Amino acid sequence: MTRSVAVRRALPTSPFKARIEAPRKHFAVGDRVTHDTYGLGRAIGVERDSDIAVLVDFGSRRERITQPYAAMFKL
Repeated sequence: MTRSVAVRRALPTSPFKARIEAPRKHFAVGDRVTHDTYGLGRAIGVERDSDIAVLVDFGSRRERITQPYAAMFKL
């Protein structure tokens, strides 16, 4: 015996279908940041108003962190 499952479609105007977009993160030169992998650091360079990448000095190393900056947060 096989059972068919009815697929329910959301209305185009349904608020439950709307995608929630997270706010974009913006960093400036001199901002103190924390990164899940590299730890605490300071932004020393920003490429194109933070749309592309941020150069961060973590003390023992410098890393170029690119969008979407999921693992980096401003302190």
